[in-house]
Amino acid sequence: MSGKSNDQGRAYEFAYLNILFEEISSTRLAKIVKNSSYFAAAKAWNTLSDSDKVIYRTSALAGASVVFDLEPLIFEGDGEELELRIQPDSKGKDGDARDLLITRRGVEWEIGLSVKHNHFAVKHSRLSKSLDFGDKWYGIKCSCSYWEDVYPIFEYLDCEKQKGSKWSDLINKEDEVYVPLLNAFKAEVERQNILFGKDIPKLLVEYLLGGFDFYKVIGMDLKRLTRVQSYNLRGTLNRNGKTSGKSIDLPVSKLPTRIISLEYKPASKNTLELYFDGGWQFSFRIHNASTKVEPSLKFDIQIVGMPTTFISIDRRWSGV
Repeated sequence: MSGKSNDQGRAYEFAYLNILFEEISSTRLAKIVKNSSYFAAAKAWNTLSDSDKVIYRTSALAGASVVFDLEPLIFEGDGEELELRIQPDSKGKDGDARDLLITRRGVEWEIGLSVKHNHFAVKHSRLSKSLDFGDKWYGIKCSCSYWEDVYPIFEYLDCEKQKGSKWSDLINKEDEVYVPLLNAFKAEVERQNILFGKDIPKLLVEYLLGGFDFYKVIGMDLKRLTRVQSYNLRGTLNRNGKTSGKSIDLPVSKLPTRIISLEYKPASKNTLELYFDGGWQFSFRIHNASTKVEPSLKFDIQIVGMPTTFISIDRRWSGV
């Protein structure tokens, strides 16, 4: 992610944090936890133009209104203080997709939001000459066959790095790098799926979506709407309060047990499509994440199909 995109993401988190606080504190006690992530987001917020700040706040208000409809426990309380915080980026590396947390300590209740501004990416995972994706993603080390397959690819990239080459200098990078690397990745996933059976699909999706239930809130500036998607895999979202009920019921979604197929996207040399049972579908697009060649590439992983139990709600903006 570029520095500008990173700043925009942090600024959007800051917009959500403050919109949530303003709306919630009008009804009950609430506070913002001012940690290092808060100050980084505030700094990014202050780089925006006044017009962009209006757009970000309007987008966040639309998303927050949906979350309020789904989570009556936000406003129900017996006088205890509700906490709002931005999580450090390190949490994402530990398998927590939630950028913002809303917490009530008195009833041991917490929900999280994954905040996205104009993009839908699930993960930006890497493949490199030393990174064992199997071990990192789902705790099963990659086989010797995988390392034998990728060794010559990363050796070639190491040599080009020593020359100071740019990715644009590599005339046949798709055939010499992308395709053989994706073939090795594909073969390893299929190999481990045969060896470990139904554990691999479940573990893969848990890695991609993280270890906690959450709402993904996506601001879509050109369409002037915010999309809220529920990732309720463990049934921790959408709880009724003692005196107030939810306006929409969110079903619990089941994790997959089978890989249906892992194949190249038609007419593509850089994207694999992974299909599971239950309606789960992901795309894995490999790309170089820098101008100069290095022995490391990045996946842009998108979720392109979800079970019918997933709820997605669009709310159009008003006033912009």
